[in-house]
Amino acid sequence: MSSAPPAVSIGVDFGTSNTVVAMATEDGQVQTLHFDHRGTAHSVYASALCFSQERVGTSLPPSVEGGPWAIERLIERLTALRFIQSFKTFAANRNFQKTMIFRQNFQFEDLLAAFLRTLVRHADSRLDFSSAAVTIGRPVRFSGSHPDDALAMQRYREAFGRLGAGEARYVYEPVGAAFSFARNLDHDAIVLVADFGGGTSDFSIMRFSRPNGTLKAEPLGHAGIGVAGDTFDSRIIDHVVAPRLGKGGRYRSFGKVLPLPVYYFATLARWNELAFLKGSSDLRELKELARFALEPDPLHDFIALVENDLGFALYRAVSAAKMALSSQNAVDFTFSEEGIDVDAMITRPDFEGWIADDLARISTTVDQVLANADIDAQSVEKVFLTGGTSFVPAVKRIFVERFGEEKLTSANQFESIAQGLALIGMTDNPNRWQANTSG
Repeated sequence: MSSAPPAVSIGVDFGTSNTVVAMATEDGQVQTLHFDHRGTAHSVYASALCFSQERVGTSLPPSVEGGPWAIERLIERLTALRFIQSFKTFAANRNFQKTMIFRQNFQFEDLLAAFLRTLVRHADSRLDFSSAAVTIGRPVRFSGSHPDDALAMQRYREAFGRLGAGEARYVYEPVGAAFSFARNLDHDAIVLVADFGGGTSDFSIMRFSRPNGTLKAEPLGHAGIGVAGDTFDSRIIDHVVAPRLGKGGRYRSFGKVLPLPVYYFATLARWNELAFLKGSSDLRELKELARFALEPDPLHDFIALVENDLGFALYRAVSAAKMALSSQNAVDFTFSEEGIDVDAMITRPDFEGWIADDLARISTTVDQVLANADIDAQSVEKVFLTGGTSFVPAVKRIFVERFGEEKLTSANQFESIAQGLALIGMTDNPNRWQANTSG
């Protein structure tokens, strides 16, 4: 048991790739919750689930792990398993009704509640959502082509409610980051916060002041877009990995030679969908296509990637290449797992060409948040960048060109949102920061 003072405010940043929890005490101190895994303290808890069952076909519920424990179970591969990542991207998707895992149906709220239970369990009694004010981050705009915000918030409330956080407030994620940044402001300022997650890029403009020495904040405008780190990853998959796994190939059907459907390769490029391909009708159809493919070996490798749960290993390789391109002009991308080998040189100009349309959409959204706040770029004193994608040079250029490099600043890329959310729970009127939870 921890001897630290009990938390009176909890901030939860449930992210597409990682989840972070911060806890604030009565004296205003805020700290990130760490998870001890095999002697290593983790400040971020991977947003991943691993369901496993020793005896497939039984009526017993599967065992569930989350975070680094889920990844460990995936790597050990001691039992039959289903590994799921990036499931946050389904929150606002009305077409996602349920998925079957070891003969049991799971709705989105079931997946999220299962994930939260693993998080609470590994917090070793340090985390109790029912004993403190809880502030939960949400994107300005959820992922997806037609996101249903009201549905996403209904699902969030249901899942968090099962853990005792039924009265939690929901705040835009960049607002949380802004509060974290504002702790160190010693003067009045208008601040643009750019939060780049795995599934969404969110922007908020805030005016901060300190009348009588007390921090005050006024929201001026928000904007968001479902383009972020995972989108950039998907471009690498599409141009480098998918051709090696059959994209562009052909198959025979009733005497005709036809191109392989691109649908399966679009699924390959999206981590959230790839995680649900195993055991699906789509995978069965892909196996049937492989029987008639002119070059079946690449499709067999694609099928093996899914059946052997190699998506996470591929994700790490792609993410590492993207990160390397932030500091290098070229990187040798390599992926080699269980007989599946992909090796290609990726240059930064290639990568920036692949993400050009995504960058244009992000740029337009930055202009939108300025318009929503009814201010120009010159009125913004500081631009606070958070999230790993903010390190991509082409992304940073968007802000340098509008605001000047001297205005850009950053802090801890993973912890700032959760800490800011916990701080919001300590303010005199925290509910005023609540986002429109009805969508």
